[in-house]
Amino acid sequence: MAYDEALAERIREVLGDGPDISERKMFGGIAFMSRGNMVCGIVRNDLMLRVGADAHEEALAEAHVRPMDFAGRPMKGMVYVSPAGLQGDALQYWVERGLRFTQSLPPKKR
Repeated sequence: MAYDEALAERIREVLGDGPDISERKMFGGIAFMSRGNMVCGIVRNDLMLRVGADAHEEALAEAHVRPMDFAGRPMKGMVYVSPAGLQGDALQYWVERGLRFTQSLPPKKR
């Protein structure tokens, strides 16, 4: 399944290339990881974002956001942001939000 390469490049610019950042093919798209935990990804043209269970409803209240329902099952703490919600500085806002949540988690053991 293809994903938006231009969006991937924009996410790379926000995340930078630090030693804790990596990429992995996942969910038919690409996922961006920090210390082994998924921050965000791209499925087709949508940003897939990890916000955490406590912030899930708050994120859903924002424009252009919907629940992530991979394979028909909603995933609590994960949302999709449509391309309309990623214009201008909005992408940076979302990616940094996902990164803040992910950095609150312990690193994954390799």
